[in-house]
Amino acid sequence: MCAGRRIPDTKAIIALRPDVVITNKEENRELDVRRLREAGVEVWVSVIETVPRAIDAMEELFDSVLRWPRPEWLATARELWCGEPAPARARVAVPIWRDPWMVVGRDTFTGDLLARAGLPNVFASYADRYPTLDVATIDGAGADVVLLPDEPYVFTADDGPEAFTTPTELVSGRLITWYGPSLVEAHTFLRHLGG
Repeated sequence: MCAGRRIPDTKAIIALRPDVVITNKEENRELDVRRLREAGVEVWVSVIETVPRAIDAMEELFDSVLRWPRPEWLATARELWCGEPAPARARVAVPIWRDPWMVVGRDTFTGDLLARAGLPNVFASYADRYPTLDVATIDGAGADVVLLPDEPYVFTADDGPEAFTTPTELVSGRLITWYGPSLVEAHTFLRHLGG
């Protein structure tokens, strides 16, 4: 996510002479991708805004970039997540940062994942992908539950829930923000959340 960007040492990467560098548009700066490419390094960039696109990208990565056999979890994730979304059962808000407060907004993998699990994001129609809002706006947005992940900001029982009158739930950020093998576990976890 935007709050978690790190600036890579492109000179060190170039010195390693990798076959390919795997990047993501949201997590990596265009400048760094350009520098690597100008140095002759092959760079693969994924653009992930939905669960089906994430799975498509992982298939492309294994098939065309790495040329490795697809792992079993990938087929399972496609089966679990790329069908019809679950009926909505609870509206959620997902802060990802504090001081200032930032939430998951429109066109994000996390928002699509949650909507497919029957947990639509109350900020899905905001203009920004990660709007900065005051806590009163988040608390008053009509969510049934505020999900507090442990990344990129590490919300804990003592840091986050106290800010809200809306019920909160601490969740593993890996289960709602990562688009890899955790998608299988996320499906099981999210089926029972907010119900």
